Amino acid sequence: MNLCSILGIEKPIIQAPMAGVQNWELAAAVSNSGGLGSIPCGMLTKDQVLFEIINFRKHSNKTYNLNFFCHKMPEINHQALEAWEEQLLPYYESFSIKPLNEISGLRVPFDANLVDAIEPHKPPILSFHFGLPSAELVTRIKSWGTVIISSATTKEEGVWLEENGADIVIAQGYEAGGHRGMFMTSDASTQLPTLELVACLKHELSVPVVAAGGIATSTDIKEMIRLGASGVQVGTSYLLCDEAKTSAIHRQAIKSKNSVTALTNIFSGRLARGITNKIMKELNFITSKAPEFPYASIAIGPLRSKAESQGKSDFTPLWSGTDRSGCKEISATKLTYELWGDGI
Repeated sequence: MNLCSILGIEKPIIQAPMAGVQNWELAAAVSNSGGLGSIPCGMLTKDQVLFEIINFRKHSNKTYNLNFFCHKMPEINHQALEAWEEQLLPYYESFSIKPLNEISGLRVPFDANLVDAIEPHKPPILSFHFGLPSAELVTRIKSWGTVIISSATTKEEGVWLEENGADIVIAQGYEAGGHRGMFMTSDASTQLPTLELVACLKHELSVPVVAAGGIATSTDIKEMIRLGASGVQVGTSYLLCDEAKTSAIHRQAIKSKNSVTALTNIFSGRLARGITNKIMKELNFITSKAPEFPYASIAIGPLRSKAESQGKSDFTPLWSGTDRSGCKEISATKLTYELWGDGI
C-alpha cells in the first residue's frame, strides 16, 4: 500500500506538528485540502487534547494525526537547575527580574493516562517524537486500527522504529526545523541531510519513508518523491499561514531576509533548529550547562516573557527549518494545493 492509502489522504503531504504555533485549525485546513493535518499534543493536558480532537472533527470529516513526545522524564537535578540560573543571571539582572523558582509548563511524555483519554475517539493516526511509547501501549493503540508514525534521524533509529511497531517512518533530515527526533544519540554530528537520510532508510526499511527537512515548494516535493520518498512532511512553509498561531515576533523573524538558522539546546535541553538570536549566539548555540530536556526551559521562561513584552525575540525559540522560501501569508488550504502543484 502507498502512503496515501495507509493514511487515507489524497496528497502525500503531512503537515508537521508544531507545538506552540498551531492548533486544530491549521490541521483541519490541511486535511480538508487532501493532506494530513497534525495536532501537536506534547504540551497539552488530557482535556486540551480532547478539546483539539472535538474541534477538529467539528470542522473536518477528514483523517488527522495526533503528535506526542516519548522522552523519559529524568529526575530533577536541582544543582543543574541552579547552575543554569547562575549562567543566565546577567540576563536576569539586565531586566531586573528573578527566576521563577517553580517547575511548571513542561513538555510531558505520552503515557497510559493519555491513552485512556483518547481511546474513545480511536484517533486514526498517532505520531511520536523521540522514539515510541512502551510495547504495551503500542499494542493497545494498534488494536484501535490506528496508524503509528515516528521520526528517525539515523539508520539505527529507523530500523528500531520499524522493529518496534512504526507503520511509517519520518526521515527527519538535518535541515528540519524544531526539535530533532533523536532518541538513540544526542550527538549532533550524526545528523544527515534529508536526501541522504531518505536514501539510507529506503535501503534499510520495508515501511514507507517520509522525507522531512528543507522541503519548501512543490518542486522540492516532487524531487523527494522522485528520489524515493513515499511522501513528505512540511512544517516551516505553514508558519505564516492564516490558521497558524505563530506570534508576531516569530513571523517577523521568518520574513527577515537576514535570518539564518542553527541547532541549539539552549531553550529546552535537546537539540532543535531555530532562527538565531541573541541568547543562542552569546551562549554558543550548544552548551553542556543546559539542564536535561525538558528542564532547561524553566529558567528561560521569565527572560522570554520579559523580552517579548518589549517586542524583542532575544530569548524566544524561533523554530524554523533552513528553507523559508515557501512561507506565504495565505490560507493553509491554498498552500497545500500549491505544494502539490494543483493551484486553486
